[in-house]
Amino acid sequence: MTYFLIAVLVVLCALVVISLVRGIIAFLQTTKIDLESGEGTNVTEMQLLQNKAMFARIKYQAMAVAVVAVILAISR
Repeated sequence: MTYFLIAVLVVLCALVVISLVRGIIAFLQTTKIDLESGEGTNVTEMQLLQNKAMFARIKYQAMAVAVVAVILAISR
């Protein structure tokens, strides 16, 4: 059971990193669009993408913390 939970934890950590990178890329694109155009025409779409990615990151981090808590509870 512990090995399965560790595998789940590794997958969740990978998802955290992926969603973090996607959020940072969306942020950089938002900044680039804002600097180039100065108007912010596409900024709202990119901000929504950034918010989705960061919310996903928080969700995956919470699940990872829950898995760590379960692993600690089982190991005692």
